[in-house]
Amino acid sequence: MVDYLVIGLGLAGISFCEKLSKEEKSFIVIDDNSQRASIVAGGLYNPVILKRFSLAWRADKQLEEAIPFYQGLEEKLEVKLDYKVPVLRIFASIEEQNLWFEAADRLELQEFLSTDLVTNLNPNLRAPYGFGKVLSTGRVHTSRLVESYAAHLKKRQSFRQETFSFKDLEIHKDFFRYKDIKAKNLVYTLGFGLKENPFFNYLPLNGTKGELLTIKAPELEEASVIKSSVFIIPIGNDQYRIGATYKWKDKVNMPTPEAKQELLEKLDTFVDCPYEVERHVAGIRPTVADRRPLVGRHPEYKNMYVLNGLGSRGVLIAPYAAHRLFDFIEKQQPFDKEMDISRFAKRYQKA
Repeated sequence: MVDYLVIGLGLAGISFCEKLSKEEKSFIVIDDNSQRASIVAGGLYNPVILKRFSLAWRADKQLEEAIPFYQGLEEKLEVKLDYKVPVLRIFASIEEQNLWFEAADRLELQEFLSTDLVTNLNPNLRAPYGFGKVLSTGRVHTSRLVESYAAHLKKRQSFRQETFSFKDLEIHKDFFRYKDIKAKNLVYTLGFGLKENPFFNYLPLNGTKGELLTIKAPELEEASVIKSSVFIIPIGNDQYRIGATYKWKDKVNMPTPEAKQELLEKLDTFVDCPYEVERHVAGIRPTVADRRPLVGRHPEYKNMYVLNGLGSRGVLIAPYAAHRLFDFIEKQQPFDKEMDISRFAKRYQKA
């Protein structure tokens, strides 16, 4: 018997499994690579909501845990994952400059918003009012992380690449049996795949489709992340990730011409150099209406748990939420009510 059976190996699954490893808990992961949000993500971590110059939910605490978490994974997997890169927000007007500096004076934002106006020195960028610089930012190479972690688990014989079959799950009083696996606890980290989960599909996981482009732009020569109507994220070799779109109705992992056109039109409003589109990808973010994760114990099956709903900030939220869930299960420590699925208990009763 293993301590845990984990279903899903995106950012949430990896974060939880790594916590299990550190605590010397045995586990097996099942994943079929069908949920692509973690794989195609831009991987940017940024503690500030740049539309309204405010601190993202629990971002300061999440950052404290995320940075050493990814550093530890780099050492363990022997791959480069965390790229420190500043984020520059293009100002659209003098008024936006003033709003930025007002925000930078607020106590919770002082360590994250620079009070120095950054002048635009790149002739291929349109930014007549300059930039605001966000501190403590970077990019995690999420596809490399998923690939490397899966390979690591395969070596440990702790990973099975297959589609989880709910009809093959047996629920007993003190354990679960799935085919030849017997586990004390079951944790679902399925991303948008949670919609197909009969135990947790009562939760309001909406899902938001995001599409990104990879362009090659040798003349751009920009080392910082640039944020305007879209992000430009440098990834090396004159390549940049451009994203992302937000679509609430389309739930298919296929890129669309409309999204490509939208991204390129927005990019052309502030970039003045030739480029070539090399790649176009799409994924469904596991988003929730109240913008908080879905973490906690099933209302009926006491050893069944969920870790989901990380939205567009999964790189930052995943380690934080995974650690809270582990401490809740193993140490009975309460965690943030804002992300506890008990807030949707009435929906389960209706279902």
